[in-house]
Amino acid sequence: MVYPWLACFRRLSDRVLFNGNETDMSALAEKNAIWFVYDGECPLCKSAALALRIKKQYGTHNLLNAREHLDHQLIIDINRHGFDLDEGMVIFDGNDFYHGKDALSFMAKFGDSKGLFNLLNKAVFGSETMAKMIYPWIRGVRNLLLKKKNIGRIDNLNLKSEPIFKAVFGDSWDKLPPVMHKHYMNRPYTDDINIVEGTLDVMSAGPIKLLAPIFWLMGGVPPHNENNVPVTVSFESNKNTKEFRFNRTFNFKECKPYHFQSRMVQTSANEMIEIMRFGFGWRMSFHWEDDSVKLKHKGYVLSLFGHFIPLPLTMLMGKGNAEEKAVDNNTFDMQVEITHPWWGKIYEYKGRFVVKDKR
Repeated sequence: MVYPWLACFRRLSDRVLFNGNETDMSALAEKNAIWFVYDGECPLCKSAALALRIKKQYGTHNLLNAREHLDHQLIIDINRHGFDLDEGMVIFDGNDFYHGKDALSFMAKFGDSKGLFNLLNKAVFGSETMAKMIYPWIRGVRNLLLKKKNIGRIDNLNLKSEPIFKAVFGDSWDKLPPVMHKHYMNRPYTDDINIVEGTLDVMSAGPIKLLAPIFWLMGGVPPHNENNVPVTVSFESNKNTKEFRFNRTFNFKECKPYHFQSRMVQTSANEMIEIMRFGFGWRMSFHWEDDSVKLKHKGYVLSLFGHFIPLPLTMLMGKGNAEEKAVDNNTFDMQVEITHPWWGKIYEYKGRFVVKDKR
């Protein structure tokens, strides 16, 4: 059902879709019917599904275990709207979808007050702010429980069939040259590994040099000066996440091999955050411009319990930008630089890489 106070507006996002006329589920759109789609292998999700009681005036309560009914018409429509069941449960009220934290907020608003679970849910998720803060933790617990049980993802959207970066580049993906497709071929929820090798000229100056001990400690970009440094980069997927992981090895002449590891997570259409040691992150957007892949600075963040907290460090650390350009079907040039508003270019590494191996 569409409640009067909801019917007057429509919001399109990865969370909620209003206007049931767009759904093609006349058999499911019964009057006074609430559908709860959950992960039957997740103890937390299953407990919530079984404990929830909807107030009688809002309709009957129907449960659907997504793992057992992936061919169900409701799951098909959930897929069509792009709701990832590995990111959260879905509630369908006959017209509207509620995903993740919005599903829990729906439960808090329209759930019965009887029972400990329903009372706790109302207390925690009755506030949109609290729901936004706490939900990532709940999702993290869910993922940990499944990992402990050695249970795989639902993957209702079949995400592991496509490269992670296809969604990041969007319509530009098909415009990328072959070497960039090889470079960005890793799929989520797999054990894909893609290896490139090359040499880099590394330059650091200004505050990067002054703060070198901190950079070494954080395991970030190496605060060093040297040309023609042999570098191997392993791009790695993970069976349990959608993350894109970097494992870089810099073989400096007079230093032991330096390992720079990080991971990338997509936060919106073309934006990703690269997370380094201690949760420090660089937010960037990806673009295909002037026959090059360009990474543009969007700020710094701290990754904490599933939240990305903005850090006002650009004036201190400068802006990071990067560019990659195809040379041939297996080779590309790349450049990363950090530019400070006062000192100008304070860091750079640039060079050429060859795609060596993928599996």
